[in-house]
Amino acid sequence: MGIEGVGARVARKEDKRFITGAGRYVDDMVVPGMKHAAFVRSPHAHAEIKKIDVKKAQAMPGVVGVLTGKELKADGIGNLICGWMIHSKDGSPMKMGAWSPLAFDRVRYVGDAVVVVVAETKGQARDAAEAVDIAYEELKAVVDAPKALERSAPQIHPEADGNLIFDWELGDSAATNAAIKAAAHITRMKIVNNRLVPNAMEPRAALGHYDKAEDHYTCWTTSQNPHLARLVMSAFYNVAPENKLRVIAPDVGGGFGSKIYIYPEEIICLWASKKTGVPVKWVADRTESFLTDAHGRDHVSTVEMAFDKDNRITGLKVDTIANLGAYMSLFSSCVPTYLYATLLSGQYDIPAIHANVRAVYTNTVPVDAYRGAGRPEATYLLERTMETAARELGVSPAELRRKNFITSFPHQTPVIMNYDAGDYAASLDAAMAAADYAGFAQRKADAANRGKLRGIGMSCYIEACGLAPSAAVGSLGAGVGLWESAEVRVNAAGTIEVLTGSHSHGQGHETTFAQLVNQRFGVPIDSVSIVHGDTDKVQMGMGTYGSRSGAVGMSAVVKALDKVEAKAKKIAAHLLEADEGDIVIENGALKVAGTDKQVPWFQMALAAYTAHNLPGGMEPGLKETSFYDPSNFTFPAGCYVCEVEIDPETGVTEVVQFVAADDFGNIINPMIVEGQVHGGVAQGIGQALLEGTRYDASGQLLTASYMDYAMPRADDLPSFKVSTSNTPCPGNPLGIKGCGEAGAIGSPSAVINAITDAIGITDIAMPASPSTVWAAIRATKH
Repeated sequence: MGIEGVGARVARKEDKRFITGAGRYVDDMVVPGMKHAAFVRSPHAHAEIKKIDVKKAQAMPGVVGVLTGKELKADGIGNLICGWMIHSKDGSPMKMGAWSPLAFDRVRYVGDAVVVVVAETKGQARDAAEAVDIAYEELKAVVDAPKALERSAPQIHPEADGNLIFDWELGDSAATNAAIKAAAHITRMKIVNNRLVPNAMEPRAALGHYDKAEDHYTCWTTSQNPHLARLVMSAFYNVAPENKLRVIAPDVGGGFGSKIYIYPEEIICLWASKKTGVPVKWVADRTESFLTDAHGRDHVSTVEMAFDKDNRITGLKVDTIANLGAYMSLFSSCVPTYLYATLLSGQYDIPAIHANVRAVYTNTVPVDAYRGAGRPEATYLLERTMETAARELGVSPAELRRKNFITSFPHQTPVIMNYDAGDYAASLDAAMAAADYAGFAQRKADAANRGKLRGIGMSCYIEACGLAPSAAVGSLGAGVGLWESAEVRVNAAGTIEVLTGSHSHGQGHETTFAQLVNQRFGVPIDSVSIVHGDTDKVQMGMGTYGSRSGAVGMSAVVKALDKVEAKAKKIAAHLLEADEGDIVIENGALKVAGTDKQVPWFQMALAAYTAHNLPGGMEPGLKETSFYDPSNFTFPAGCYVCEVEIDPETGVTEVVQFVAADDFGNIINPMIVEGQVHGGVAQGIGQALLEGTRYDASGQLLTASYMDYAMPRADDLPSFKVSTSNTPCPGNPLGIKGCGEAGAIGSPSAVINAITDAIGITDIAMPASPSTVWAAIRATKH
């Protein structure tokens, strides 16, 4: 193994340009003649549009164009869609309400785009946007999902009677009810998973350029999957023919799922460019991000967990109401269904499970996948219930989990998933040892002597990553395949370009993908370039989300490397007059095993392109492509232990220790994996303690800035103790499972379990802010 190869702690090669300010983001892009867009957005959560008067705005300095939804519709631009079909349990398809990129008859949430203004400068565009006169007739709004199902709630879309999008179920209702009826003990809970705003460091942005001479469109956008953006904008939204549309996602400053989707702004910037004859750029400010980026989570659930007399789980019954906001975003329907209910078995051998999910429209920002996407919601529900059950049963939370762990693999759950490999006890043992679980009682006593409340909480999570295979997800309603592509180009001088359909927006692909090549061919990682994010350069790929870039994206690269290696060995064998089977690749050279005969990598590559001396019938060049469609999901799992100390006088909670023990299978770069876990845990602690989206009854977003929406800061977080165990994934050639979402999945329940343990209560709402904790402590004294 080279020192830069698989398993090495290689510093991220892309970081040099980021820390020196040389990264290139959409807002850095400048096109000759470029103008700026500003959107007029609805100030109401629900209203009919009675009149739009743009005359004053059109006459203002620098204004190039003022465009409305009626013009958009007249030009044939389509509505935004949800790309995953879900059917209700009665067989009826989900009720998808119309979502025009520019509203023209009715607005359904504060921030809904109504008019776009294009002007010479950003300031002129904003000034003119304020001059647009829109008359609204305000309607009653509803922001709470359970209330949206009540008969008195306002009707948000005519397509969805009673605001119900679908009423879906998974599992065996009869068997689950029978288990509950026969149970020796039943733990019942109401579980609320609070709504979150993604808050990527870089706000969303788009630059649309229509080239009249070429009849060609280019869109620079903050996207996690530019090929999918091109496909959807051409095939469904009629923005441009696919062969005349180029989508470029340059450096992207974080996504967390919120940049998977196609939003109105990308569509409108492209359309407005053709309409006005100038390139059009839009960059969100932070408040626009709060108002328009897809939010995450927002579930209200009831759960019943049944146990026999030996404390083994016999059944799990879940009823969930999922708030999808004002419209169905691109993948919103799969989050509370196939990404959620299919993980409700967790790490446990549960013979009977039934989940019923009702998805609901409200007058709020659309909700879609946010880091973890369904898996955090499932884990939170399951692990809060397990912790509560242990307290009710009077047994150790760790031992209740251990007693119910799945121990034999592969394991078929009652809710679709077939777990391929794992060792859940190993992660539990590692986490308990690192946390000094046995010494907690003494630490609790010491804290009490200082007037503090100390608690410990545990969370054992499992997730499904690398969504696959395409035929399976297609049968479940997915509108696209979930394979990945790769192309490996060996240049004439021996340098290598890897073109991947995966997209990097903070995950370190330029390093880890290059490590794969170094491992295989021994060339320095600085001789390897990773190309992604441009539909004109890279063959079609499906992008980055669901922790798929390793298990799926890298596997496609491995398949292409296999083909390159096979051809390289043929060339080397011919040059060295040796048998192809005797050729080995070591330290950047192709050698005849057991001899000193060798040809340097660059010399073999040059021979491939000069073509003066190749095996008979061989084509010149050295470039290979592959498409990889996984045979199954991957199933990362782990155990997290959180320890908190609470000041009962103020309600302030300090996370004094956080331990993460994960099983990610084989690991390419431990340092990058640790960084992914740190980031995910920080987001999970943020959800548990600080972050929560709030609307008032009229639908106004009260948490629309960092003044009102609390993000975790450095002093809110401890130094994390992270470790990994390894049961290699049998379903892909690298044996890797995915690590990008685990921290956000496993951590919220560990934190809340610790807080409730410290206070001595059953439940507390997220975010467990100081005022919420203080009130909970006071309630225990009455």
